[in-house]
Amino acid sequence: MNERRNLWRTFKNNKTGVVGAVMALVVLLTAVFAFLISPYDPLDQDVFHRLTPPERSHPLGTDEYGRDVLSRIIWGTQISLTVGFISVLLGMIMGTAMGVVAGYRGGWTDTLIMRMVDVMLSFPTLITGIMVAAILGSGLVKLIITIGIVFAPRFVRMAYGPTLAVKELEYVSSAKVIGASSFRIIIRHILPNIFGEIIVAGTLWMGTAIMIEASLSFLGLGVSPPTPTWGNMIKSGMDVLSNAPWLSLFPGLSILITILAFNMIGDSLRDIADPKLRA
Repeated sequence: MNERRNLWRTFKNNKTGVVGAVMALVVLLTAVFAFLISPYDPLDQDVFHRLTPPERSHPLGTDEYGRDVLSRIIWGTQISLTVGFISVLLGMIMGTAMGVVAGYRGGWTDTLIMRMVDVMLSFPTLITGIMVAAILGSGLVKLIITIGIVFAPRFVRMAYGPTLAVKELEYVSSAKVIGASSFRIIIRHILPNIFGEIIVAGTLWMGTAIMIEASLSFLGLGVSPPTPTWGNMIKSGMDVLSNAPWLSLFPGLSILITILAFNMIGDSLRDIADPKLRA
């Protein structure tokens, strides 16, 4: 209990983490209550008010179909956070399981998994995402699976090294001696000791997942229009960038703020998890 209080006190004293948490909370509440705070339906078209610059009735202007940009950004927040959270969670589950199994079992299992990871990590993240998305196709569920596959190798690496260290500790050897199964040792002794680092990494990579989602949507490999996402909003504004810069500017700022928020939280959690930095 005292340890939890100390961790909470340390987080509160970390101004970067507090600011990031407030920013992330605002983004989260925007996504949850989009149906209440959105001034217009994001799909409603008004051909008489096409490419209207920011004004009182449309604070962030309208797009080429007369749709309210602010409303589309608000509803696009749901897509970005959904994709970011679930895809990182999916990658965390797959990657951690593979990394722990490779580190604990060793032998040909270790060689097979880690060589496959080496091949996947040899490609840039976005290139891997494009290849997987081209195979799976577009759509929200497929986009989540794509980004989850992209992040899985990172979590394999994150879990592999600590597993090698933890499995050599005395209490793990004692568990083997008394006949504990491999599954029980992994669940009860290994995962609790490496889970903190994985959670911190997952928080840091939330912003990267949102950026990949926007990039794939920009390239036409994400969620198909007219569903609003920040990536396809930026893409639609590129053709009229000189005349209507607000179409790409405001979705880009939304991506920037969200990524910054999660990176600030991740940095503060990393400081808390490291005893030297915490001291």
